[in-house]
Amino acid sequence: MCLPGFQMISNNGGPDFICKKCPENMKGVTEDGWNCISCPGGLTAEGKCHCPTGHILVERDVNGTLLSQATCKLCDENENSFTVPNALGNRCVRCEPTFINTSRSCTCSAPNILTGGLCFSSTGNFPSRVISSARYGDLGMSFTSEWFAKYLQSSAAACRVYANLTSCQALGNICVMNMNSFDSTTFDACRLFQFIFENTAGLRTVHSISFWRENLPWLFYGDQLGLAPQVLSTTPLPTNFSFKGENQNRKLKFVAASYDVRGNFLKWQTLEGGVLQLCPDTETRLNAAYSFGTTYQQNCEISLSKILTDFPTPIFYDVYLQYTDENQHQYIWAVPVLNLNLQYNKIFVNQDSSSSKWLLTRRIFLVDALSGRENDLGSQPRLIRIATQISLSIHLVPNTKNGNIYPPLITIAYSDIDITDPNSQSVKVSFSVSYEMNQGEAQVQTDIALGVLGGLAVLSSLLKTAGWKRRIGSPMIDLQTVMKFLVYYAGDLANVFFIITVGTGLYWLIFFKAQKSISVLLPVPAQEERLVTYVGCAFALKALQFLHKLISQITIDIFFIDWERPKGKVLKAVEGEGGVRSATVPVSIWRTYFVANEWNEIQTVRKINPLFQILTVLFFLEVVGFKNLALMDSSSSLSRSPPSYIAPYSRILRYAVSTALWLVIGIIQIMFFAVFYERFIEDKIRQFVDLCCMSNISVFLLSHKCFGYYIHGRSVHGHADTNMEEMNMNLKREAENLCSQRGLVPNTDGQTFQIAISSQMRQHYDRIHETLTRKNGPARLLSSSASTFEQSIKAYHTMNKFLGSFIDHVHKEMDYFIKDKLLLERILGMEFMEPMEKSIFYNDEGYSFSSVLYYGNEATLLIFDLLFFCVVDLACQNFVLAAFLTYLQQEVSLKIFTGFKKKKYFGGRYFIAENNSMCFH
Repeated sequence: MCLPGFQMISNNGGPDFICKKCPENMKGVTEDGWNCISCPGGLTAEGKCHCPTGHILVERDVNGTLLSQATCKLCDENENSFTVPNALGNRCVRCEPTFINTSRSCTCSAPNILTGGLCFSSTGNFPSRVISSARYGDLGMSFTSEWFAKYLQSSAAACRVYANLTSCQALGNICVMNMNSFDSTTFDACRLFQFIFENTAGLRTVHSISFWRENLPWLFYGDQLGLAPQVLSTTPLPTNFSFKGENQNRKLKFVAASYDVRGNFLKWQTLEGGVLQLCPDTETRLNAAYSFGTTYQQNCEISLSKILTDFPTPIFYDVYLQYTDENQHQYIWAVPVLNLNLQYNKIFVNQDSSSSKWLLTRRIFLVDALSGRENDLGSQPRLIRIATQISLSIHLVPNTKNGNIYPPLITIAYSDIDITDPNSQSVKVSFSVSYEMNQGEAQVQTDIALGVLGGLAVLSSLLKTAGWKRRIGSPMIDLQTVMKFLVYYAGDLANVFFIITVGTGLYWLIFFKAQKSISVLLPVPAQEERLVTYVGCAFALKALQFLHKLISQITIDIFFIDWERPKGKVLKAVEGEGGVRSATVPVSIWRTYFVANEWNEIQTVRKINPLFQILTVLFFLEVVGFKNLALMDSSSSLSRSPPSYIAPYSRILRYAVSTALWLVIGIIQIMFFAVFYERFIEDKIRQFVDLCCMSNISVFLLSHKCFGYYIHGRSVHGHADTNMEEMNMNLKREAENLCSQRGLVPNTDGQTFQIAISSQMRQHYDRIHETLTRKNGPARLLSSSASTFEQSIKAYHTMNKFLGSFIDHVHKEMDYFIKDKLLLERILGMEFMEPMEKSIFYNDEGYSFSSVLYYGNEATLLIFDLLFFCVVDLACQNFVLAAFLTYLQQEVSLKIFTGFKKKKYFGGRYFIAENNSMCFH
């Protein structure tokens, strides 16, 4: 700019321009700065002509010709003209109508009231004293806002007296800036608006909406208790939404009427493009918020300096949902707002959990940097109010089959920030869209299923407990019986919870993702807590069952009966006598060691490969993309393009996808193992039975006090400790049916049995077993002395001879008979006949002795691993971490189990620790 007294000669908009000093007789400079002119009076600080109050400066003729001397013209304020200088002081314009109406002049003298550039009579019934304070509830303070002080009273007066449209809108905006808060004891903005609303009852309503008075903005839905539930859940929108089909409707078309702070209507605009989203992002991701069925979450942190730059004055929005009815006519539906900062008589009613106490509103804004200015509207605001949380919730109409919804609800929360250094301060903001439906019916159905299956679990546990009591030979109900029942019930109840959670998860996965017309919506995170609790209960109870299985498996009694007999006699030196004598040829112990080692090997054999199971599930989830089915959107695609919005994961869907994949892959492995692998490659359970027969070793196994299993391994050839040539000859004779069959009963192949032994048999067994374990001897005898070892050897031979003779029916007082189990006994897993005088051997073609191995508990192990995987994933939302920890858990469990089943080397012979007893070979 040129200095005062200099005219502009050249200025092309660049950094260089030329100025020239005005001559002495023309010291003034014209308003545009390009010419020098003689002034009728003094000069301003800028070197331009100055005119008295009420005058305008005239520098040019009507045709634009520059006058040699400027003149000051007085504006005519008389009744015929009513003119005053305009804001620039270069033109006479008609004075403000309120001046003329109030004083019949262009001045607003006492006792009239001048406020906000308007003149009002003091004799009216409108209150002259208003509250210009802006409330900042978050900071617990309020102060006089310069904007409120200047324009609140004038806007209210013009709205009340003249029904001025922009003034009414401006008054409504001030009320919204004050959080729509209402206090009946003070005349603040919302109290003034309510006063005008009550005193304009004679005016017509807009669109027959009683809360929307003509000439006034629609700010409230009334203050009657219980009105909010009627607005939100009484009248469904007359339109349908669908995910698929020819007439699919998957877009929420929100539009907004926007106003500036002075009450001027700006435009109609769609909310797409991030109108209500403060966080920056691509347009595709921003618009994904309005895709029906897509749960949307957006969070970011924005600096205050950027907010102050982007939002110098607030913009206000009245939000509507645009829809099309059955006749293809377009309408808009007003969207209610739940302002969490609203105070009604100093109470935050909208933060109450009961919707009947809510007060719904209509108008919102994003940033208010205006009402926080104290003394000067051009200064930096002392405080700023920002919409830090905006949530749009859509509720599905109960029992709808056509995708009907209730009016959406915008929930908004504002944060008040004390500005100290805008460049270093920042604020976290969020925008979300959620979809809800009434889960009451689903919860009732779940409770019914839980009650019915829980009752069946009690019955199943009672049957298992009864079977256990019969197998331990105890008719009394004691504390141990109760504890056993609780353990059985824990396992059965875990299966109940597992069935319910898997069924629930698959229901939501299938029906939500595959539906055409929308009838179900996913549970929100708060509604998922019930299922997550059930999963946690299933895992805890299944872990207890798994621990019980492990304890049972490591506390069984096993004895390997060696049928081999000595082959003649040999001469043996007699120690200390210097002579020799004949003695029987000793039977090799290595066959027994070998069978015992093979038994240990098959302890942890499973029908699936755990590592393959985990890696395959992880491959399908992470690589193939099955995890994308767990996203809270309507898409069933296994892939997502990087530019598109990725919805948050649903815990229910993650659980459903995980369990479905785990069970399918596990079942496929089990079927492959049973149909192909065991038949054509290797069947370790049957191979173990064959090994027993080839080794001339039988296995006598007691899983309970009076119940167990017997594997008949007595060789049909009489001897197994022989050379290779003889063994091959024996195998050839057996293949050509030149010898008897392997079964315990002549001319049968039955080698495996379930056994229920009599109490007399058990007592005799215990007497020998006590000799082995030295329970009746002093503690010093437990040392590994030579005498102790010899006693163990003697006890071994005694037990071997006793069990062999028992199998051979030598002891008539402890005899046994063989029979088939009844079908009902097989189904219930218990024995109806109690072994009184004789023991009972049940034919067992299904190799049920595997129930004391991992092999026979595959279902428990599979479900336990699955629940462990899912619990970790539900806690951390990470499939890779869940897979790693599941594999780690499997390895640790295996190490612990094999640690209990470890072999001990003692005195040149191997022993297996079983329930602190040396069950020897």
